[in-house]
Amino acid sequence: MIWKALSTSGVILAAALVASPAQAAAGQVVTEVSTPDRAAALAHWTPERMRAVGDGDLPPAEKISQPYEGAVPGVGRLFMSTSTGQDHSCTATVVPSATRDVVLTAGHCVNGGLDRWDNPIKILNVVFVPGYDHGTRPHGVFVARAFAWSDTYSGPSSGLDDDAVIALDPVDGGHVQDVAGAQDISFDAVGSPTDQTTLGYPVSALERGEKLLSCARPATLKVNSVLSVWETDCDLAGGSSGGPWLRGFDPATGKGTIFGVTSRGTMNEDLVTTDLSAAKLTDAVRALYVSADHL
Repeated sequence: MIWKALSTSGVILAAALVASPAQAAAGQVVTEVSTPDRAAALAHWTPERMRAVGDGDLPPAEKISQPYEGAVPGVGRLFMSTSTGQDHSCTATVVPSATRDVVLTAGHCVNGGLDRWDNPIKILNVVFVPGYDHGTRPHGVFVARAFAWSDTYSGPSSGLDDDAVIALDPVDGGHVQDVAGAQDISFDAVGSPTDQTTLGYPVSALERGEKLLSCARPATLKVNSVLSVWETDCDLAGGSSGGPWLRGFDPATGKGTIFGVTSRGTMNEDLVTTDLSAAKLTDAVRALYVSADHL
């Protein structure tokens, strides 16, 4: 069974969200968020509602991945709602940008796909909380003003280019990169296997999405006729999607270099995640990242 962190209960969503391109660069799908909708998102995500995302039946506690003790610049929990009335969460990371307002996450975290009747599922109320920890919001709550993915990403059923960028409004004049820090990102070729650290906010019985978890395990690049993906045996549950895969991670500084983000995980019959995958960063995703300054 394949989970996607947009659905923290493990439901699979498929096909592509019909978004309204606005100031879209060639080859990209951009959704802008109106000023009233940004205000509604900030009002929606109270501390109580954020904690409630982890209510209900949850997958078992992770055994390989463990709570991370210490600060990790730029990494935080991403909250969103769907037009079907559900609240969800993913993970996202601040990446360097000229505007100092950009985070990177998985494409399926902001692309809702279609429901069973082929109606588009819209993503609403997108906010980012860097450093989220058991309800604390040390750097504030940053609301999305726009988000985008490459048109090579066909929606939640696809693992190809499952990446998205989100532009955030400043909080009290402070840009997210300035107040929360950032992680480096590289599109250079990486030898396989490679040592790496995966970070995320899984909504499992261990921490219910309330704390950042980490998993330091080697990743191996798997290539087929459709796409290239990194795979690792980390056991982070749903909710960790969009979380960074970091090479050269230094626990002393909490920094490394992103070479992928969590795209999907495989669960066994006990709802335990047995492996994670991250789509290899492509030229299309590089173009997406470069154009994020214009969102």
